[in-house]
Amino acid sequence: MIDSLHARWALSSGKEWQNFYVEKGADTPSAVGTHLESIGEGYRWIGSSSTYARPHKDQPREIIPAIFVFDRDTQAGWYAGIEFSGRTRISLERQGNNLDSVLGLNPEPGPFRTRVTPGDHFVTPTVFLGAFDGGPDGAGNQLRPWVRQVLTNPLTWKDVHYPLLVNNSWGSGMAVDETLALRMIRESKELGLEMFHVDAGWFRGVGDWYADPKKFPRGLAYVADEAHKEGLRFGIWVDWTQAGLDTEPGALNARDPKVRNWLVADIGPDWKPEPFKGQTIDIGDPAAHAYAAKEVKRLIETNHLDMIEHDGYLVAQGCTREDHPHAAPDKSTMQVTHDWGSDFVLASNSTDVSYHAVHAYYDIYAQARREHPGLLFEICNDGGRMVDFGSASHGDYFSITDTYDPLSNRRAFYDTSYELPTAMLEDYIEKWPTPRIENFLYMLRSGMMGWATIMLDTSIWTPEQHDAAKGAFALYKEKLRPLIRDARLYHISERPDGKRWDGMEYWDPELAKGVIYVFRGSTPDEAEHSFKLAGLEAGRQYDLHFHDGSAPDRTVSGRELMDEGLKVHLRYPLSSELVFLSSGAATH
Repeated sequence: MIDSLHARWALSSGKEWQNFYVEKGADTPSAVGTHLESIGEGYRWIGSSSTYARPHKDQPREIIPAIFVFDRDTQAGWYAGIEFSGRTRISLERQGNNLDSVLGLNPEPGPFRTRVTPGDHFVTPTVFLGAFDGGPDGAGNQLRPWVRQVLTNPLTWKDVHYPLLVNNSWGSGMAVDETLALRMIRESKELGLEMFHVDAGWFRGVGDWYADPKKFPRGLAYVADEAHKEGLRFGIWVDWTQAGLDTEPGALNARDPKVRNWLVADIGPDWKPEPFKGQTIDIGDPAAHAYAAKEVKRLIETNHLDMIEHDGYLVAQGCTREDHPHAAPDKSTMQVTHDWGSDFVLASNSTDVSYHAVHAYYDIYAQARREHPGLLFEICNDGGRMVDFGSASHGDYFSITDTYDPLSNRRAFYDTSYELPTAMLEDYIEKWPTPRIENFLYMLRSGMMGWATIMLDTSIWTPEQHDAAKGAFALYKEKLRPLIRDARLYHISERPDGKRWDGMEYWDPELAKGVIYVFRGSTPDEAEHSFKLAGLEAGRQYDLHFHDGSAPDRTVSGRELMDEGLKVHLRYPLSSELVFLSSGAATH
């Protein structure tokens, strides 16, 4: 195996160097999320990423595959990352004043092997490398625009409505049907939301990705057309590499001899799929690849989709087969574990399996993009399990965690926003206790710092909550979305813990406008807090507007805001405020 990059850095003597990296928010964000470690003599570290981050107790969590390395005093250094969604790793090792950094495919569990047929080729994952100052926020404010300009789909960013406000049916779970969908479309239109998203529960069965005629007698295309009539976009959830046991025409049946050879592992005689999870096919196999490409095309076109979300264990990272393009596994050391419908294979060939499957995944979505240029792709994978730069170059937004309470949403956003454009970072907003309207707005705003998706029953909102939500959505479209798309982002507090105050600052120097998202924690006797802002000019005056009226509007110098801080007072725990700022005259 050849690494993509192996660099030896000569470190300046007498400096304290630090390594900053970010965990994926898969499942539930951990208590840590972002890591800052001192790179002392003998420091050794490895961070790994794969197509399906599965947190294991007492083991390091997978990272978004990038690192920021910098001098603690000057806050200047370099960053590096990998543009690939397969099994990869980044390592750092220091000996004396030499620091070795290695980026590329993950050699474990190995030994690595691949098959290259005559006339074919094998390309190591592309990596990126850059220099920065200003610490992690400085690195992020340089890296995120580069990701947008170089990796992501330019057509997506030309849409001034991106990122969208979405209404998702999962607030009712698998109970979604035509009646519920049509009601939600009407509610979405009235509230000012912009896309209706049918989540799991619409299909005949796992692997049988056709609308259930009992739930949708007129099909999903009818629902899509009704959404389009109301000016809404329409999208669906689907797990298109999962096989089940349905025998209807078009179903991906795991016991079909043709399909059986596509599976990552044989299923037992008593195997049954979960309600929306089955056995994964290896799309690195040409026949499975061709099937999946055709199936994705059918799903998009027959259902009149504007967006397709893929979920679950979509891209295999291990396979027991010996006749697929990937290398054969060493079966003497192979481990096959079963988890929620799917088998997970860890063997000597796992990295090669993921290499081929990821390239097939990229090819399928590239083909769909060519045929449907305006289509949006949501990358879910059970909420944040495949958040990486390769996915960013083939999708339009990420579900960044699979836990949707306000604290988990803010933690996942806090972490991921260091490295990826915030417009791509989706939080799902689920039902949460809101005895006061202040708690209700706290819930909404915790999921509205990037891409926002409502995942609850809006029909049970009180008139006060309905009006508050409608106002919040209008404000998002008018004032927040332009900043989320284009502004710089500063992490002006410690990572949220739900007890103390936390906040995030957007500031766009070209527009001379910004906003501070402020959240008060649960601690009852902390009604006031000061946030030291960043990125402003010390010698300029800034006009502050407190959207909820928690304080009178006022004008403050940049020096005061950065040195002494923005003081905010909120009466109730678990409440929030939006403080808008704009630059006034320079002081002399």
